[in-house]
Amino acid sequence: MAANNRRMSGKKGAQVGSGGKRRRGLEGKGPTPPAEMRKGHAKQRAAQAKTRRAQGRTQRRTGGKSSSELVVGRNPVVEALRGGVPASTLYVQQFIDNDERVREALQLASERGGINLMEAPRPELDRMTNGLNHQGLVLQVPPYEYAHPEDLTDAAYDEGEDPLIVALDGVTDPRNLGAVVRSVSAFGGHGVVVPERRAAGMTAGAWKTSAGTAARTPVARATNLTRALEAYKKAGITVVGLAADGDVELGELDALEGPVVVVVGSEGKGLSRLVGETCDLRVRIPMPGGAESLNAGVAAGIVLYEAARRRA
Repeated sequence: MAANNRRMSGKKGAQVGSGGKRRRGLEGKGPTPPAEMRKGHAKQRAAQAKTRRAQGRTQRRTGGKSSSELVVGRNPVVEALRGGVPASTLYVQQFIDNDERVREALQLASERGGINLMEAPRPELDRMTNGLNHQGLVLQVPPYEYAHPEDLTDAAYDEGEDPLIVALDGVTDPRNLGAVVRSVSAFGGHGVVVPERRAAGMTAGAWKTSAGTAARTPVARATNLTRALEAYKKAGITVVGLAADGDVELGELDALEGPVVVVVGSEGKGLSRLVGETCDLRVRIPMPGGAESLNAGVAAGIVLYEAARRRA
C-alpha cells in the first residue's frame, strides 16, 4: 500500500530513463521533401512517367543503331579494309599461314589505326562465326549509327539549301543502298531514308559499294516510312515517287528545284501501295530502249543528276 501511495503522490521521484536509446527518435528529420521525391506519391509517379516519355522521344530522335557485323574470310576482309569499311577489331587465327592476303589485311588495319588486332585460337573463331569458313580472318564492323529523318532536313536548312533526300521503299539489296548513298553524295543530296524493317541496312556490303561516301552522307532509319513521308509533306517538302506508269515525265518535274524527297521502290515490285498513295506526284523516267525497270541505284542517280542540273 505504501508503494501505491508513493506512485500516486505528486512528488517527482527518480524516473526510469531510456539510457539515450530513444534520442534518435526525438531528433528532427529535416524539412519535408518535395512531393516529386516522396516514394509512392502521385507527383513522383507523374514525374517518373514524364522522364520515361522524354527518354522514348530521345531514342526515336536518334534513329537508333544497327547490330554489329562480322566480315568472314580472307578475300572479304581484305576487300572490306580496302573499301574503307569501318572496323573495330581484326581477329587473326593463331599460327595462321601467312600468305599475301593475311599480310595485306594486317598492313591495312595497322595503317588505318583505331582497329584492334586480336590473336585467337581457331575454336574461338569457329564459335564467333557459327562455324563459317573464316580462313583465319574475321573483321568486326561496329554498329552503324542511323540519323533521324528530321536530321536530314535540319542539316539542309542549316546550310541554307532546299532538302534533296532519297527514300527507299522495299529495297533489300545492301549494294543498291550503297550505290544510292554514293549518288546522293555525288549530286549534293542531304541523305537517304530507309525503313526499319524489310529493307537493306548499312552493312559492310553497303559501305563498300558507297566507296567511302557513307562516312559523310547520313542514312536515316524510319520506324514507319509512310509516316515519315507524311511528316516531310507537313514540313512543306514535295514527295515524289518513281513509277513506270507515272503521270509526270522526269524532264517536266519542276518540284526538283525546291525541297523534295524522291522515293524509289524495289526493282520489279516498285512502290508499295501505301507509299505510292502518300506521294504528291508519281514520276516516270523515259526509257527509249524499252527496259521495263531500272534498279534503285541507277534510277536514283538519274533523278539526282536532273535535280543537281536544275539547281546549279
